[in-house]
This record gives sequence, structure tokens and C-alpha cells, in this order.
Amino acid sequence: MNWQPTINGFKSYLQLEKSLAKNSVEAYLSDVERFVSFLECHQLNVSPEKVTQQQIEQFLEWISVLGMSARSQSRILSGLKAFYNYLLMEDLITITPTDLVDTPKIGRKLPEVLNIEEINNIVAAIDLSTPEGLRNKAIIETLYSCGLRVSELINLQLSHLLFDEGFIRIIGKGDKERIAPIGSVAIKHIHIYLKHVRNHFPTIAKGSEDILFLNRRGKKLTRVMIFTIIKNLVAKAGIKKNVSPHTFRHSFATHLVEGGADLRAVQEMLGHESITTTEIYTHLDRSYLKQAIMDFHPRGNLSED
Repeated sequence: MNWQPTINGFKSYLQLEKSLAKNSVEAYLSDVERFVSFLECHQLNVSPEKVTQQQIEQFLEWISVLGMSARSQSRILSGLKAFYNYLLMEDLITITPTDLVDTPKIGRKLPEVLNIEEINNIVAAIDLSTPEGLRNKAIIETLYSCGLRVSELINLQLSHLLFDEGFIRIIGKGDKERIAPIGSVAIKHIHIYLKHVRNHFPTIAKGSEDILFLNRRGKKLTRVMIFTIIKNLVAKAGIKKNVSPHTFRHSFATHLVEGGADLRAVQEMLGHESITTTEIYTHLDRSYLKQAIMDFHPRGNLSED
């Protein structure tokens, strides 16, 4: 049983053709290697192209007994499906053993979302009398206006601000570029930050010359610093929710979808590879759905005969 050449080919495919980030590649390889460990533990001497659906199902049962959650099982199955789709594409198999395997049932975990009032309260908690406050307001407005990941925010470049067109260029996961619109409020506060703070730095650290948001030493901000800024503002605003930089991304997407934005457009703005990832933002509260039925469905008003 020699899986390594096939795994090496899968790794090259993920890196070169899919352009996945290092962590994503390692996660996919870990899923396959965990399955290989299962085969070895059970003394199943089978090559990748000879694996059966039953063996995949036995593997899922095995990791379930070991205490792995349904969510983790589902993620690992997804990794195995990607591996076998690669073999199918390379004509090493004609049918994948994962096609008919049922995905473990998991409850969809909805992300924490801020409402407009809470976002306004966080912004209002910023001390605008300091250079850091002017910067932090621009940061919060940019996160919420563009739905950025924290890594995308800290790496945002001056040369990627296309304000005349109302867009910014973003380097996302796997170094994939996308163009996203940016609102006038965020543009306004970035201009204020540039004029009154960033343009007055005596020196800027080497490698950070084109970075938009800097710390007081003229260096690129870290992920931890963004988390700390938001944590302090949330506490100051008296908000009890578990808020992180990603919460603003969730709020951005949720408010767009609830406002009627096309899901494909939201997918494009977020940089999601799959529309199914974006669909999580279609969670609308039950009262909204109930009211929609009552208002618009011909049989929605039960008071009428």
C-alpha cells in the first residue's frame, strides 16, 4: 500500500492549480493521512484507487467512536471527497467511493452578528482626540463597509485604494485578488486618518511603506492588535456579545442579504469560493419570515375565511 506518490500529486494540485494557502493544503493532507492511518490500523492493504464506499463509512464510524464531533467528521469527509475528485480528474479512477457517503448530520452554527445600533455604539466609543482613535475609526468603518477578513485588513495597501472608482483591491485567501466596493463613510474616515495621522509619521518601517494602517512605530498592525482594539471598544460600548474582527464581516454580509442583496454579489464581495458558504447569511429571524408570509402570501392572513 503506497499512498505517498498520490498524496504528493494531490498536494501539488492544491498548491499550484487551486492556489490554496499553506494551512488549507495541510488540512486537506491531514484528512487523507488520517484515513491512511485508519487503513493501517485495521491492516487493510488497499491502494487509493481500490478504496470502497464501505471502507470510507467504516472510517467515519471509527473516528466517531474516537470522540470526533459530527462537524469534524463532516470536514474530514469533505477533504476525502476533494482527494477523490482529484483522482477522478487525473483519470486514476472512474467512480469515487465518497459519492454516496452520507454527510454526518450537524447543526449549522450561525455566526454572531451585530445590529446597526450596536455597530454605532462601538464607533461612538472611539476616542477621536487621539491619532490611534482616528485610525481605529477608519479600521472599524473599513471592516464593516467591505466585509474584510482581519488578514485582508492588516495587509490593505495604499496602492490598492481605488477611491475614484469607489473600490478597493483585496488580496484574499491563497493570494487571490478581488475588487470590492467601499462605502463613502469608510472612504471619508480613511481620508481623515491619512491626512491627520499617517501622513505625519516621521519614519515608516521597511516593508510597511505601502501598508494603510500602521501602529505608532510606523509598522503594520498585527492580527492580535486588531482583536485587542475591538475587544476594548466592545467592552467600552457595553456590548455583551462575543465580538471579533470577523463579526463585522458577518454583520456586513447579513445586513446585505437581509436588505435584499443578490447572494451571488455578496459571494463575490466576500471572496467565497462556494455559494454554499455565503448561504449561511440567509438566516433571517423568525418574526421577519412570519410577517413576510402574512403580508405577501395569498393564504397568509388566517383571520380571513
